[in-house]
Amino acid sequence: MKIENSVVLVTGANRGIGLAFTRELLARGARKVYAAARDPATITQSGVQALRLDVTKPEDVAAAVALAPDVTLVINNAGIAQSGGFLAADSEDVARRTFETNFFAVLRMSKAFAPILKGNGGGALLNVLSVASWVNGGELAAYSASKSAAWSLTNALRNELAAQKTQVLALHMAYVDTDLTRGFDVPKSSPEEIVKRALDGLESDLDEVLADELTQQVKHGMTAARPSYLPQAS
Repeated sequence: MKIENSVVLVTGANRGIGLAFTRELLARGARKVYAAARDPATITQSGVQALRLDVTKPEDVAAAVALAPDVTLVINNAGIAQSGGFLAADSEDVARRTFETNFFAVLRMSKAFAPILKGNGGGALLNVLSVASWVNGGELAAYSASKSAAWSLTNALRNELAAQKTQVLALHMAYVDTDLTRGFDVPKSSPEEIVKRALDGLESDLDEVLADELTQQVKHGMTAARPSYLPQAS
């Protein structure tokens, strides 16, 4: 789909990748951008319409549908992460909380806005995933598992929404310079780089964008003799 003259809703739009999406969408000529966040007062980008939306609350999602019936593109960007492995004492609580935002909220938003997209000609869903969809080293165990589940959800939605001509794009990337990765001393892409590649892919009618070199290497390595999702020799 084309960004120019589109109407877009971005979740988690107050910072990081979400904020970069709102800026690039406006630069590419989007007619309207709904910038959604738990607290709309944290939306500082000019030219957008701030929207109160906690994606974990069904009532907030229903309210967003009522307030934004003209949407043609939904960007499911909101996400959370907490460090720790599955053998940690609090791992079940962490997993439930992480899945509520990173998986169930994406499902909730997609179900709620699918009829809106259909009514507006099909449009698109863009789900922000991760290279962690394919590898899980245990440092961010619940986050990785939730992104794996969200990847599977995205693949299913692509098939289920094909009949109504809704494009579904999966965005995968490694480390991005945002609050989420502040504690990681690793090479990082800028949010602006990732967003530009994502929207280029959307406008090229792609199903999937591998937005950096590491992500491309990991995806390619999944069919290697020693797949990239298994521990690699040091």
